[in-house]
This record gives sequence, structure tokens and C-alpha cells, in this order.
Amino acid sequence: MYDILRKYIDRVTSATIPDEEFVYIERAFNLKKVKKKQFLLHEGSVCLYMTFIISGAMRQYSIDNNGIERITALALEGWWIGDRDSFNNLTPSRYNIDAVEDCTLLVSTLDQINLLKEQSLTFLKMAHILDQHHAIAVQKRIEAGINYTAVEKYQYLMEANPAFFNRFPQNMLASYLGLTPETMSRVRKQIHSR
Repeated sequence: MYDILRKYIDRVTSATIPDEEFVYIERAFNLKKVKKKQFLLHEGSVCLYMTFIISGAMRQYSIDNNGIERITALALEGWWIGDRDSFNNLTPSRYNIDAVEDCTLLVSTLDQINLLKEQSLTFLKMAHILDQHHAIAVQKRIEAGINYTAVEKYQYLMEANPAFFNRFPQNMLASYLGLTPETMSRVRKQIHSR
């Protein structure tokens, strides 16, 4: 299980993490199994773990005043998931995180992550790179939400994350894109009839 995280760190940092540093990583992360539809985080609870997905698929979402799910993140194996605000500030989360498929996870607490950043320069470098990637992804997501048509949102997701279309149901993809299920169905027909 830890080898998957090790390869991920090596790939992101374009380096090979030394064995003596990886020992700290193995100590900082614990294995956790989550069944399909099981929650990793409930709205109102503090996000206690930053989670690396070894296998499976997860989603992060809130429920608006009309009872409609608003998906803010979808994640597959080799991705991280967690409510960064709640995790870093130890405040109640506004989100739920649950498993869309059975998942195998590596989880770590804020204290463990902070200690790990002191013990492993390679992990610190990875965290810095991921923060940059996250900021860019959020910026692109905001731009798409404001400026893109429904068709452009769908096409962007197809290009950026084609695996999502095989792993998540259409209603979840619609919510993630900020579309109604009806609009999503119309856009799919329009794109796939070309």
C-alpha cells in the first residue's frame, strides 16, 4: 500500500525519496478501508484526516437549503481528499465526504503531517507542489464556472479528467459541473451525436 504513495511522491517531486525519509511517511499514515456509501467526513464535524486514495473513488459535497447536493470535489486513486479549511483550522466542516466505490485509504492527522514536513524534505517539497497545483485547479474551476457554457464545462471535464465518466454516475458529474441532470443529459446527447 505504501509503495503506491512512495511512487506518487517520487513522480510529483521528480526525485527518489530516500529510504530514511520514507520511514517517517510510513509512520505518519495509517491504512483505512471505507465501503461504498460510507462517510469519511460528516458536515459539522472537524476534518481530522488528510487522505490519500490508494484505490476507489470518493466525493466531497454540501447540501444546500433546498436539499440539493452540490459536489465540490471528485477524487480517484492517486488523489488526495479532505476539507483543507476544516483540517488546517480544526473548524467544523461544511462538507460531507463519502465513498462512491469501496476505498483503500492512507490517512494522516494534522500533527502527523506537520511533523512529517519537518522530517522529510521530499514530503515538504511534494506538499508545496500540491498546494501550487491545487491553487491552479481552483482558479481554473472558478473560471469554468463563471465563463464556460454547459457544453464547454462538459468538454473541459472530458479533457481534464476522462476517467470520471467511467467511475461516477451522470447525476454526480452534473452536480460537479453545476448543471441540472436535464441539462447534463441534453449536453451529452449534443456532444456524442457529433
